[in-house]
Amino acid sequence: MGSAPGLQVSVVIPVGPGDTAWRELLGQLGPQLQAETEVLVAATTPEPPEFTALRPGVVPQAHWRWLVGPTGRATQQNRGATAAGGGFLWFLHADSRLPANALSILGECFSSDPAALWYFDLRFLPDGPRLMWLNALGARFRSRLLGLPFGDQGLALSRRAFERLGGFREDLPYGEDHILVWAARRSGLRLRPVGCALYTSARKYQQRGWLVTTLTHVWLTWRQALPESFAWLRRQ
Repeated sequence: MGSAPGLQVSVVIPVGPGDTAWRELLGQLGPQLQAETEVLVAATTPEPPEFTALRPGVVPQAHWRWLVGPTGRATQQNRGATAAGGGFLWFLHADSRLPANALSILGECFSSDPAALWYFDLRFLPDGPRLMWLNALGARFRSRLLGLPFGDQGLALSRRAFERLGGFREDLPYGEDHILVWAARRSGLRLRPVGCALYTSARKYQQRGWLVTTLTHVWLTWRQALPESFAWLRRQ
């Protein structure tokens, strides 16, 4: 669908079964919203009462929606994007935590280069192992130097570009955000850092072990990245 009159940014948040992290995220996001912003929570269970209670008064009720459908992060994000009315899409994970000026900074980025795919730097909350600073450093290297930001970095782009890329692939067991970025690179879309950080939980590193979790992520990333990089190089 096209952009609704006056509607600029659509925030899409996939929420899995039993997930409650979205409550804190919406509590942070609410004070930043303006009337031309909409929030779409792509969920798999019926809307809970507290969702409506979190809606800030500045946002019309029609711009604050809980969408129910099949499970799967790619499927849920595509569902939110399809229902969105804004000219720009901002995909946030439910456990993301925002700086107070994230939306205004992102709006300035869209104004300066509306054709780019924008991403935030990644930081970790202090709920995991002490070595998480290495993971944050690795994410900065991966995104800034290798041009491979991931979904937990708040990917944001115009809906026109998102549709041209075909959205998130729903046939993958993981890494739909990673593959979207490769599609953006192949299409010539500029990848640009917003210049401030999003924070995310590091609990899984504490629960599963820092080394095992880190190495698993590295292995899965390069398992996808190698064939994509070879295909990209052949097109150069």
